[in-house]
Amino acid sequence: MKTTLMNGLLATGLLFGSLSQNAIAADYNFPHIETVGTSHLKIAPDMAVISVQVSLTKDDAKQAKVAVDQAVAKFIKRLKDAGVDKNAISSANLSIQPQYHYPSKQPKELVGYRANRQVIVTIKQLPKLNDILDSALEEGINQVQNISLKSSNETAAIEQARQAAIKDAKQKAQSLAQGFERELDGVWKISYLTQQSVQPVMMRMAAMQSDTAESYQYGQVSVEERVEVIYKLK
Repeated sequence: MKTTLMNGLLATGLLFGSLSQNAIAADYNFPHIETVGTSHLKIAPDMAVISVQVSLTKDDAKQAKVAVDQAVAKFIKRLKDAGVDKNAISSANLSIQPQYHYPSKQPKELVGYRANRQVIVTIKQLPKLNDILDSALEEGINQVQNISLKSSNETAAIEQARQAAIKDAKQKAQSLAQGFERELDGVWKISYLTQQSVQPVMMRMAAMQSDTAESYQYGQVSVEERVEVIYKLK
């Protein structure tokens, strides 16, 4: 009986499938439409999270630790002077590793110790980004590992994108039903997939710019949402 009913629905064009394998596997035995609503918003970043590191090699482990600690302390002081809140700074991690030389056919030789300390800073005033990077280098920080752009309005943007995805799913369902001369009979199932928020890395323009601050382009933060909906048909 179930197979006959499904074949009848397919023959009359009342069963519409999306590309979702999960929905197809559910094998709903009533007339329905499956739609996927999507949205993609772009918003301007107004903050950044930077990850920088100081890595130094000294003759013994204590010297290496003292050297990187001093560089980090000077950088943190510069950050506080620039108005960065101490709660926006993370610098507790430290690693120290012995460094060896491996001569041919000889035992390895200890040549020193390398110490590494990473500092992660949340910068809530994006125009200060370039100056903060400069101050890091001036105080001995010798590696810029990552710059991630963010927006303080990201939560509101995600909600806006979600509502746009819902609207998109509704419009598709109404259009399909009207096109096949059918009427919607309410929502049967909603599948919400976790939103994707992408922060573009800061990009650098050509070196011909006369103003180095202007040579950094911040791009935009991209927010995507997706929702799958199954509507019953009358």
